[in-house]
Amino acid sequence: MSLSDHPRVYGTAALTVAFIAGIFVTLGFKDLYPELEARYERRRKRSRRGSIFFGPVSLEDREEASPNNYDRGDGIVDGVEGTIGNTPLIKIRSLSEATGCTILAKAEYLNGAGGSPKDRVALNMIQAAEEQGLLSPGRGDTIYEGTVGSTGISLAVLARARGYKAHICMPDDMAIEKSDLLHHLGATVERVPVAPITDPGHFVNLARSRAKEHTAASDTPSRGFFADQFESLANYAAHMKTTGPEIYAQTGGGGLDAFVAGAGTGGTIAGVAKYLKEERGLATSLRVVLADPQGSGLYNKIRHGVMYSSTEREGTRRRTQVDTMVEGIGINRITENFEAGRGLIDDAVKVTDEQACRMARWLVEHDGIFIGSSSAVNCVAAVVTALKMPKGSRVVTILCDSGTRHLSKFWKHIAAMGLEDETQEQDEDLLAALGLENLRRAES
Repeated sequence: MSLSDHPRVYGTAALTVAFIAGIFVTLGFKDLYPELEARYERRRKRSRRGSIFFGPVSLEDREEASPNNYDRGDGIVDGVEGTIGNTPLIKIRSLSEATGCTILAKAEYLNGAGGSPKDRVALNMIQAAEEQGLLSPGRGDTIYEGTVGSTGISLAVLARARGYKAHICMPDDMAIEKSDLLHHLGATVERVPVAPITDPGHFVNLARSRAKEHTAASDTPSRGFFADQFESLANYAAHMKTTGPEIYAQTGGGGLDAFVAGAGTGGTIAGVAKYLKEERGLATSLRVVLADPQGSGLYNKIRHGVMYSSTEREGTRRRTQVDTMVEGIGINRITENFEAGRGLIDDAVKVTDEQACRMARWLVEHDGIFIGSSSAVNCVAAVVTALKMPKGSRVVTILCDSGTRHLSKFWKHIAAMGLEDETQEQDEDLLAALGLENLRRAES
């Protein structure tokens, strides 16, 4: 071989060595920094994902991304919308110990806009309206809604964030702190007398009328949009696309035996049930249980096929709607959202106001969890459900909102019951406190 051939040999050898080294470096880099590959995948998926109302969402999407398009993938979310979803699933230790089952609660009060599962619904309804041209930022549009509080709060926050105004109609017997908060969030609030749904003055009907009046006005190009949370299918769709997949992923791919939730609009229980039973094939292994407060007719609708509450008897009704101090769940009519999942509900548990109050205080004393009335109802029903299932079963329920939304009504009543009086001996037996001794498991 001549000297003139040496550069070619050396050059070929150098290229070969560089190629082999590149392979090892690449493999090593991938092993050392797998999160970079995961970050790339998240960004690639986000680029092809539509809204949570119209676009498909896979389990992988839910495990790796937030329920909307506001997670940039770098630990920073874009606006308050990015704080919605991916709430933790927490084990409630005292309830698990008392029942011999694992009771898990989806901490929906940690959603970052309005502090309840209604954040998901409000965002989805607004997104759907924007995609349909019913809302347009900067036009002066107003979102109208009839609500007992939580949906209105979520809508008020997101309306401001997206360039709209909010007008909320609510019953005048709801906790005053809810309407106070709505005022501070810049919403117009109408507290109206409690009325049956057949009355034009019912808070939902009034919100619908206000939206129509706004749109019909000739002195402004802006429009009024009636969110219609009770009948809008964007409600249950939000939970089917986000809450359900999150629970599925957080329980290791469906490692749960029962899902327990109350129903006001019915969106949460319907959406989660449809995802878990229809999309994830848990129809035979999962029990879906309705948690229903006293005065609501849904319990009898599920158990006996008839919408009826004992408070409907002549001379017994104190209010013209659901006869309970519980806010947010319980109703005496079938909504479109509830109907969407009614056939997937296996059972129902009736919870009294006293049981809800005692559960709320129990959770503060034993777990440091401070919740509102609907969450307390859910937890009572979760305990009842767990006690009817084999030991070791996993039951998931929802913690809807914080007790700070219920100070002037629900928690004031708890104090009046003497449950906060530390000079009085409180019952340390959960089942005795709730009047559930008949469900106590036999000692093995």
